[in-house]
Parts: sequence; structure tokens; C-alpha cells
Amino acid sequence: MEAVTFEWDENKNRLNQKKHKISFEEAQYAFSDSKRIIAKDLEHSKNEDRFYCFGRIAENIVTVRFTYRNNKIRIIGAGYWRKGKQIYEEENKI
Repeated sequence: MEAVTFEWDENKNRLNQKKHKISFEEAQYAFSDSKRIIAKDLEHSKNEDRFYCFGRIAENIVTVRFTYRNNKIRIIGAGYWRKGKQIYEEENKI
């Protein structure tokens, strides 16, 4: 089984850290949560499919926006959004 690899735009990563207080390096751990939720992002990008990953990192639920490019997960954005936490808790009956 091939290891999952991640990539991102470093400028976007820095902006995301300032705005949402989470780095993409940290955000990738949401994918390691065995109870993570993956949902298709129906509102953004007409050129490629985009998705959300709702996953737990330590005590927090993180929402990660991403796409697949060249067999890699490309992180587009991440944050501690209430809606993502709500979806995670409803799906996992927390």
C-alpha cells in the first residue's frame, strides 16, 4: 500500500496560519483520525473536485479543504469551524 502524501502552497499555508491559527503541517493529521468524515465540497471550484475532511487533532475538530492532484492530497485550507465540528459530532454520535 502506497503512503499518502500531502502538498500545499506555502504562501497559502502562512496566510492560513495567520487567519485560522493552524498550519497545513498540523492539519494533515486530521486524515489520521479513524473517525474522520470526508465530504464533497459542492460550492467551490468548477475545475476540479474539492473535498472536506472533518477530523480530530488532539482535543479539537479540524475542517480541512483539499483536492487530489497527481496522487497527492493537496491541502487548500484548514480551520476550527463550528459547522465542521457539528458534522463530525453528528456523524460520530458524540
